Amino acid sequence: MPADEEMTINERRKYLKLRVKRYLAADRAERGKLLTEMEEVTGLHRKSLIRLLRQGGLERKARQKQRGRSYGPEVEDVIRVVWESEDYLCAERLTPSLLTMARHLAIFGEVGLTAEIERQLGEISESTVSRLLSRLRQDTPKLPRRGPEQANRLGREIPMLRIPWQTVEPGHFEVDLVHHSGPVTSGEYLHTLQMVDVATGWSERVGVFGRTQRAMERGFRHILDRLPFPIVQLHPDNGPEFLNDHLLRFFGKEIVGLKLTRSRPYHKNDNRNVEQKNYTLVRSYLGYDRIDSPAQCIVVNALYDRMWVYYNLFQPVLHLVGKERGDDGRVKRRWDSAKTPYERLLATGVLSEDREAKLTAIYARTNPRRLRREIHQIIESLWDQPQSALPLLERLQAVVA
Repeated sequence: MPADEEMTINERRKYLKLRVKRYLAADRAERGKLLTEMEEVTGLHRKSLIRLLRQGGLERKARQKQRGRSYGPEVEDVIRVVWESEDYLCAERLTPSLLTMARHLAIFGEVGLTAEIERQLGEISESTVSRLLSRLRQDTPKLPRRGPEQANRLGREIPMLRIPWQTVEPGHFEVDLVHHSGPVTSGEYLHTLQMVDVATGWSERVGVFGRTQRAMERGFRHILDRLPFPIVQLHPDNGPEFLNDHLLRFFGKEIVGLKLTRSRPYHKNDNRNVEQKNYTLVRSYLGYDRIDSPAQCIVVNALYDRMWVYYNLFQPVLHLVGKERGDDGRVKRRWDSAKTPYERLLATGVLSEDREAKLTAIYARTNPRRLRREIHQIIESLWDQPQSALPLLERLQAVVA
């Protein structure tokens, strides 16, 4: 049997457990046939199989007496010096050159060698070196890097949490950035900056070209100019496009009394509302293809302007109002009656008279069915990819006229 097809000890024991009852119940002739079969499968000698099958159980017994050390601290010290000299190689690369490198280092007085140490270095196995290195790694100094106090300075200053689902005050926004790079992330391409209010479901989207500080700032300014109520809290993930000195300075200047928090790394459910809308309000419309021209960015923002009206004023959303754990241990959720974000916002009373009048006027003069057709027409025009923005604007005006 080839070495790579041999059964492990545990596999042999498991196989024998399946055969032992049949073996003990069989007659002499049948036992002989079973032994021949088991010998071929496991690769064990017949006498070994008989001994294993007749003993009380096939469970492996723990070693009662541990073996003594074959290599003393002198050999380990030499291996440590050689390992450090070769920049902490793995055992597979280190073991073949141990003796040669130790003799070379002995010329410079880095290690002390005796005939016995040289013999042991020539005989030591790769697996023994690997076990030794696993212990030495615990005390091995790492390469000098930028300390966490510097690299994570901004993150340490921003509290890490998730916005409670019981939030009733409008203005607590989850924020995320959706990449439209396609399969290749090189070069400049479009991103969708999206914000979702936890209390009302009000959503804001804007297309930004690139992730530079200026692009992100323009996107946030666009949202701030259009948003009908103040931002109380911003809750992004840990991306550097959000957590940088320039953008934090912008937040502090433009949004008075802002509370900035962040989600836990690798916990997407901390931004559950915006992550869900990333698909339903971005990917389901634009897909996963690459969008990398300024002209397409204009079309996307024209699309988002109409989606702003359609989804905030005419699309009802549900809001979680209760959680309870059943007898089976599963969490059961209760939702309220579906209402549009516009209706939920009006019920909170946070809108000024001017803002409320503007939204009411938009609602009164908008035909949602026609608006939906315009949204689909704009999506169709997105993939024409014109060479300049001017013909695109003319075509866009003609499409939605």
